[in-house]
Amino acid sequence: MYQPKLDGIEACVFDAYGTLFDVASVTHGARDALGEGWQALSDLWRMKQLQYTWLRGLAGHHADFWQVTGEALDFALTTLKIEQPGLRERLMNLYLSIAAYPEVPATLQALKDAGLKTAILSNGSPAMLDAAVNNAKLGKMLDVVLSVESIGIFKPHPSVYQLPASHFSVPPEAICFLSSNSWDAFSAKAFGFRVLWCNRFGQAAEHIPELPDGEIGDLSALPKWVV
Repeated sequence: MYQPKLDGIEACVFDAYGTLFDVASVTHGARDALGEGWQALSDLWRMKQLQYTWLRGLAGHHADFWQVTGEALDFALTTLKIEQPGLRERLMNLYLSIAAYPEVPATLQALKDAGLKTAILSNGSPAMLDAAVNNAKLGKMLDVVLSVESIGIFKPHPSVYQLPASHFSVPPEAICFLSSNSWDAFSAKAFGFRVLWCNRFGQAAEHIPELPDGEIGDLSALPKWVV
């Protein structure tokens, strides 16, 4: 079977939440308290978290991702009428030990073994990202972890996508960007990256500029595209 390949790639850059790290693992970790409602909370929390980043970016009211995540959780708990002492603090702490998807370590190691640079480019605050990377033991497999906090605006602003190109001193087309968030993947392609959309959940394609170079079901397929 023919396997397409992206030529000239020097670095692979990954979104963090939803791409390397499983956001559903946070509420799943508190399912003893949430019962069958853990998934509904996860979905609403994540949706509102992203909405708040977009609204803050448009309005010019930046706050770091930790604050945004807490505010989104407050909204979700209130909406779903979940009131349990200590639950909010527990869930926020669980975000710091968020689980990586199972194929992530082997994928990153394969890229490093092939001599490619690797990076995270995320809305996450530096402290959140450091905690997640350390918990998953990914530090030695990453050349750099880039947070939007260095410029004070969230994705999909083009200045965010410029960060890894500037860090590695390579043109955008020498970077393969990976995201499971379709809006992020399509926006990164519009910026000029080569992009593989990691469509973990079989979502429909976006109708915004610009179509990614390819689509994969999880990150284990990545090395065949770039190595």
